[in-house]
Amino acid sequence: MSFFNKFNRLVDRFCFRHPGFGIRNMMLFIIIGNAAVYLFSLMDTTGSFLYYLYFSPALVLSGQLWRLVTFVFVPEATNPLFVALFLYFYYFIGSALERQWGAGKFTLYYLSGMALTVVYGFIAGAVSGFSAQLYIGASYINLSMFFAFATYFPDTTMLLFFIIPVKIKWLAYINAAFFIVSMVMGRTLLPLVGIVNYLLFCGDLLLPSIKILKYRSSANVVNFKRAARQAKRRQERAPYTRKCAVCGRTDAEHPELEFRYCSKCEGYHCFCQDHINSHVHFKE
Repeated sequence: MSFFNKFNRLVDRFCFRHPGFGIRNMMLFIIIGNAAVYLFSLMDTTGSFLYYLYFSPALVLSGQLWRLVTFVFVPEATNPLFVALFLYFYYFIGSALERQWGAGKFTLYYLSGMALTVVYGFIAGAVSGFSAQLYIGASYINLSMFFAFATYFPDTTMLLFFIIPVKIKWLAYINAAFFIVSMVMGRTLLPLVGIVNYLLFCGDLLLPSIKILKYRSSANVVNFKRAARQAKRRQERAPYTRKCAVCGRTDAEHPELEFRYCSKCEGYHCFCQDHINSHVHFKE
């Protein structure tokens, strides 16, 4: 069992034993907080309001402890249209993850991202001797939710620019490229916070899927061909040509039936016209 499997079992066990843990509709509260902060920033003539909310390790050590929490309420854009789009998008994927995991696990996911961001901030601040003012928001925590959503719902289609339909998994690849570019061009390891948080909660699903794509795609084709040859030899010895794998009827006994092979089943399986669309796919 991998580390990610053990970690998620511990999280699931904790949430099962503490059903009251977690903030229901947590993403809604975060979105409302972001919207309120954005409206207050519009009324700020000095332009310094947001800087009182960002996480800054040096300022936290000086006594501004509220920054350990308020940085998640700082909006990621200044244009009203982009602010609205970001808030809607994060609410959409955050709510979907809460329905998938439950309020307890989703709360742990977001709190874990916050904790990792704080740890990274203090490490980065210690490297610079806390001499430089480092301001950190929650953008990579929110973007990491996109990876988690794409892991559970890869075939969900979204309209890019409200026009182009694109599956969420392809947008996740673009998001991953953005993370890489941010680390290379921005010379910061902050995107790793979101990646590590994502792997903690979704690594048990991601790693097996990578192995399947890498090693089993060609193996399934070879097994299918071998199974086809074996089925052909069995059919040559049998008094019939085709036999339904569900009901057992053959073309010799029921010549009026139509028989077909299912390409979604693993192996080489034939079905009559009554069961070709209603059977449970074989997994070998």
